[in-house]
Amino acid sequence: MGLSYKDAGVDIKAGEETVDKISKDVKSTFGPEVLTGLGGFGGLFAPDLKGYKEPVLVSGTDGVGTKLKIAFMMDKHDSVGIDLVAMCVNDILAQGAKPLFFLDYLATGKLDPNKAADIVKGITLGCKQADSALIGGETAEMPDFYDAGEYDLAGFVVGIVDKDKVITGQDIKPGDKVIGLASSGIHSNGYSLARKIFFEVGGYKLEDKVEGLASNLGEELIKPTKVYVKPVLKVLEEYDVKGIAHITGGGIIENIPRVLPEGTKVVVDKSSWEVPDVFKVMQNIGEVEEKEMHRTFNMGIGMTLVVKAEDVDGVMESLKKSGEEAYLIGDVQEGDKLVQFK
Repeated sequence: MGLSYKDAGVDIKAGEETVDKISKDVKSTFGPEVLTGLGGFGGLFAPDLKGYKEPVLVSGTDGVGTKLKIAFMMDKHDSVGIDLVAMCVNDILAQGAKPLFFLDYLATGKLDPNKAADIVKGITLGCKQADSALIGGETAEMPDFYDAGEYDLAGFVVGIVDKDKVITGQDIKPGDKVIGLASSGIHSNGYSLARKIFFEVGGYKLEDKVEGLASNLGEELIKPTKVYVKPVLKVLEEYDVKGIAHITGGGIIENIPRVLPEGTKVVVDKSSWEVPDVFKVMQNIGEVEEKEMHRTFNMGIGMTLVVKAEDVDGVMESLKKSGEEAYLIGDVQEGDKLVQFK
């Protein structure tokens, strides 16, 4: 018998088994706009364009970063898919877009159908939170490319917004206010530093109870990123939101300026929200300077909305009704496209 693809490390039957395991979860994200099932060369999506005058498609792509190392260490793979979706859909939401459909890319050295099914289950949960369809993806088995048991994830999203409702930040002016939406923890940025602090400097293990944290370390670090789509789209239906910043790598310091026009700055009151314990613990263990913390982590604010002063109460009430914790964290002043803390 000659060599087979399986002899080279690629198991086609494992791929078929994976498709069988994920089919039900994937199809649970489908709405009437999805015209294809699994197995096609491309995913077909027929958007409902009623109500749009000049529809604009908005796309985004992202990954989960070294948070995946936590999943490997815990052998827990059913929530990083939520992170994957959240990182993508929250980005296009920042321009006012409603997510339509999502695609994923999973690459690993040796395909484990059960593990892959757990990963995709998380992706489908994230898609449901974002009211988005998972219409396609790729599972790549790449022998000798990844360490045993490891994998990488990438996600791709396409959304829609009317041209005259694209949020650019160009109308932001002094006197506008900044509302911060609470994060669920570290989200999916800064994990290289977080792992160094806890595992190298602190010498902790995932099962350890770290003083200052309510749960054990692993449970804290694996918490999925919040999906802000539904509550923020609800706000956009009722109010004029001038700017939205997804607080990812770079924190508040680097992300809010991305939506500011020339001649403006944002002054943030650090006392306006309670920084979650995990950030305080990391800063203490690693003796990290406060500016570095704010430049690396979200520090408890996962997304910010810039609104007119007279709309603050209404926007805050809408977010509260959607179950979101929100804080008035700052205001827009004359300046040079930066964030200052007070």
